[in-house]
Amino acid sequence: MLLFFGSTILSVIILRWCPVYVTPLMIIRCAQQMGRGEKIRLRHRWVPLDSMSMYMPVAVMASEDQRFFSHHGFDFVEIGNAIRERQTGKRKRGGSTISQQTAKNVFLWPRQSWLRKGLEAYFTALIEVVWGKRRIMEVYLNSIEMGDGIYGTEAVAQVNFHRPASELTRANCALIAATLPAPLRYDSEHPSPYMLRRQTAIMTQMKHIDLFPGNKQ
Repeated sequence: MLLFFGSTILSVIILRWCPVYVTPLMIIRCAQQMGRGEKIRLRHRWVPLDSMSMYMPVAVMASEDQRFFSHHGFDFVEIGNAIRERQTGKRKRGGSTISQQTAKNVFLWPRQSWLRKGLEAYFTALIEVVWGKRRIMEVYLNSIEMGDGIYGTEAVAQVNFHRPASELTRANCALIAATLPAPLRYDSEHPSPYMLRRQTAIMTQMKHIDLFPGNKQ
């Protein structure tokens, strides 16, 4: 137990400053590609938050976690809504915050289980305390899966929009955010009519979210 807590706390402290160049999901996806006899697809390049468009954090907050700044890692309002939807048989939705998704992406595996959810809660609490909101957003936007073999804002900007992350427009960022519920199904380079509707909805919500602190231009 001492080894577990010591090693996990140390890794969180180290990643407070060090870039995250590889995640468990990247390794799993590469293994899946090899298992299918496919060429490995892995596009990822770490860039600081200040090197991204100021609209990118606003877009993902509008799409994924509008109470990002007001919660401490867990959005109990969204968790309650998700539980009620399951009970009434409505379309299921997740209640995971950006902090929870970051903890899962960086430290854990994607498959659902009670063990993983427990560890996710543990790492979420740790990064909220050690990293803070700005670093959580920076790691999230650099590590999240944004397409087939594409991870992070810089990679998706280069591959799908042929420009650096710093030059992404408000509409580009909203379209990228629209893919995040299912980045292997939705393609920001070739958006479907459904994707364009989501993009419009996200851009509307972006008007009500303040720019990320320190990213104002």
